[in-house]
Amino acid sequence: MKMTNEEYKRYAEKRAPRSQTGGNMLRAFLWGGAICCLGEFFIDFYGTLGLDAEAAGTACSITLIFLGAALTAAGVYDDLARRAGAGTLVPITGFANSVAAPALEFKTEGFITGTAAKMFFIAGPVIVYGASASVIYGLILLLFRAV
Repeated sequence: MKMTNEEYKRYAEKRAPRSQTGGNMLRAFLWGGAICCLGEFFIDFYGTLGLDAEAAGTACSITLIFLGAALTAAGVYDDLARRAGAGTLVPITGFANSVAAPALEFKTEGFITGTAAKMFFIAGPVIVYGASASVIYGLILLLFRAV
């Protein structure tokens, strides 16, 4: 069967899967929001235990990082991420997952050459560029305040 380029293009467009961008965005919004609501719950919980706002925020961050790493180690976080999409990527739990997952994946290569070397395989660039950006932004702020 001979087809022109235009006929093939129409044929391919009919057979191509439809974009699910709207559903993916909604799912990411809801799951990311749920994780952030869980964080707010922990802040309130630690506040009721007598911690001030700053200490409660710190305790919340530690708790969410621990939960992200623990769920990654248990193999649950990957299943959650498949359903939630980008909603699990952005909050602090996603960062914990990005550190814990490579560390667990390469643990068979040994503690130094596996776990320690690969731990920041995904999260390393985020840390480097985040720290670099904060220095640049700080310098810009310093310059504009000095003027």
